[in-house]
Amino acid sequence: VQLQASGGGLVQVGGSLRLSCAASARTSTMGWFRQAPGKERESVATISSGGSPTYYADSGKGRFTISRDNTKNTVYLQMNSLKPEDTAVYYCAASRYNRLVPQPSLYEYWGQGTLVTVSS
Repeated sequence: VQLQASGGGLVQVGGSLRLSCAASARTSTMGWFRQAPGKERESVATISSGGSPTYYADSGKGRFTISRDNTKNTVYLQMNSLKPEDTAVYYCAASRYNRLVPQPSLYEYWGQGTLVTVSS
């Protein structure tokens, strides 16, 4: 399975971005992760195969929304009220298994990453 992420860019504090990730085939759990310079990759949000339930890391609760369109094999991440600390490379990932887990090591497929920069 190949994943293609898009939608990153430069945005000002308080702005919004919508990330998209298209998969080449149907997958089960999908998720968004991010990695800032000098930091480990961390989970942002994950979504089960049917669209519910979902999981959010504390960093994005109330600001980020993950969704998916299974007719397009695509997962989205709507990010609102962006902060400078949201600056990172964002990666989409997918698993063959339907489990909401935040550990990056449990995802078999990864996209190439898209850079999000939040400027103050």
